Amino acid sequence: MNRQDLLSRISINPHICFGKPCIKGHRIWVSLILDFLASGMSIPELLEDYPQLEAQDIYACIAYGAEMSRERYVDIPMEKLM
Repeated sequence: MNRQDLLSRISINPHICFGKPCIKGHRIWVSLILDFLASGMSIPELLEDYPQLEAQDIYACIAYGAEMSRERYVDIPMEKLM
């Protein structure tokens, strides 16, 4: 599945979930899925907790996060040199 196909699984609607990016057809925020992944949760664990999702939905969240990282600056402190 290519990047554009993955991104088509994400929707943004100002009348749903305050306009936050969600998995299409669900009220599950992309940021929630990314937070779970960042905390160490595996894709199989996510699919067990959210059986209405497919693995491609999780990959779509990752693809969306990758796209956003190209567009937005996140202030991360620079490491000090020793």
